[in-house]
Amino acid sequence: MVKCKDRHYEFNVMLKNTSRLCATKPIVTVNKQFPGPTLYAREGDRVLVKVVNQVKYNLSIHWHGIRQLRTGWADGPAYITQCPIQPGQSYVYNFTLTGQRGTLWWHAHILWLRATVHGAIVILPELGVPYPFPKPHNEAVVILGTYKCS
Repeated sequence: MVKCKDRHYEFNVMLKNTSRLCATKPIVTVNKQFPGPTLYAREGDRVLVKVVNQVKYNLSIHWHGIRQLRTGWADGPAYITQCPIQPGQSYVYNFTLTGQRGTLWWHAHILWLRATVHGAIVILPELGVPYPFPKPHNEAVVILGTYKCS
């Protein structure tokens, strides 16, 4: 018996002062995190992410590698599958994880915002379905990115 869940997340996109390379600058973050939060869900789960835009830039979120089966509007490329989320507005992404497991990533899909607005999405197998390898002793999510300095 498959037990799918609705996984609810909220992304508050906002500026935060961040120190890197001996300098402090405001950067656009999600929930004041850089990189942004890691989402966890299982195959078959429905993921709902409310994105609240609290910066002065339009933005959209792309779920990199997620198969958007019958939910193309949730794919995130601005001006292609959706209008961008305007400053002061919000949007709820709604998609189901079908036939996928593993670690993928999400990122802003407009302008330069992808440099700081990104994070991981971990898709676990359905309950009762084993991994095709021995269980590891430890797990860690690694996100590679760049930090632009000027």
